[in-house]
Amino acid sequence: MYEERIEAVVRNLERRGLSQMLACDPRSIQYLTGAYVEPGERFLGLALSVGRKPVLLLNELFGAPDGIPCDVRAFKDTDDPLALAGELFDPARPLGCDKNLAARFLIPLMERGAASGFVLASDAVDDARAIKSAAERDLMRAASRTNDAGMARFKELVHEGVTEAEVAGQLEGIYRELGAQGHSFAPIVSFGKNAADPHHEPDGTRLAAGDVVLFDVGCRQDEYCADMTRTFFFGEPTPKQREVYETVRRANEAAQRLVAPGVRFCDIDAAARNVIEEAGYGPYFTHRLGHQIGLDVHEPGDVSAAHDAPVEAGMCFSIEPGIYLPGEFGVRIEDLVIVTEDGCEVLNEHPHELEVLS
Repeated sequence: MYEERIEAVVRNLERRGLSQMLACDPRSIQYLTGAYVEPGERFLGLALSVGRKPVLLLNELFGAPDGIPCDVRAFKDTDDPLALAGELFDPARPLGCDKNLAARFLIPLMERGAASGFVLASDAVDDARAIKSAAERDLMRAASRTNDAGMARFKELVHEGVTEAEVAGQLEGIYRELGAQGHSFAPIVSFGKNAADPHHEPDGTRLAAGDVVLFDVGCRQDEYCADMTRTFFFGEPTPKQREVYETVRRANEAAQRLVAPGVRFCDIDAAARNVIEEAGYGPYFTHRLGHQIGLDVHEPGDVSAAHDAPVEAGMCFSIEPGIYLPGEFGVRIEDLVIVTEDGCEVLNEHPHELEVLS
């Protein structure tokens, strides 16, 4: 499996006219080798070269699992890892660099003349990661099933007077009970007017009758990430709240119906955005429609007006339209989809229908 992934990245490099690359993103290295290390301030790198076995450079404090498809060169805190890295590349050729290669490492490599030039080449790895294998798709499905089960329990935590922070503090324990390893990102729990902030951080706001209740949550299970948003109503919604909710629901479902191989990301975004604009709420849909997801909760390749590439079978991304009315309330409905050969598979089964909590 890992050898095939490495071969795919090397082919991507060759198509870009490159023969060598330094990958530094921990999740990309995990994707290519099975070894996951969070190096903190220390250097971590995977040297990829055409015709050579990859070499993993890591501090000896971390170690590497047996059987990974690369050579391992460990170094001590007192060693110079960049001297080791420089030995692995042809100084007469350009070096593809990871977008996460910190300046404190990149600039010394440049000063040492480790390559003839330095080129941003993260897309060689990103493009490979974007197409999920059958095994990865199964892991994404399983993580989303757990997220659905979590959402069913999260809404039971809601009662008058509870704070956002009190609810948010209970979510990780529920995920762990359900078999996940924890959160895939810091959860968003928003009551009332706080839901008009798409990235609100849970605080001491207490739930009151008439509030919307927005959960944007995800778990990490077997290393793969889930992500889902649902908006509920604590008490009977007003006509305006119903109108906004139904508009967002229709926008979500319009975008999902369009997803298929060959359809552009920007057109999927437009399908949802047009529904919201036609309802008169265009200025209040303030973010892109979605993002790709897998080992990271946000992976390169967004679903937005600025991304005109076509989607491909095996890609997995979110569909998350929203309407945010400052000082009033907000609504977002988010699902994950996997692109199939003739459409898409929606990974979330928690219903879209408006739900009143009491």
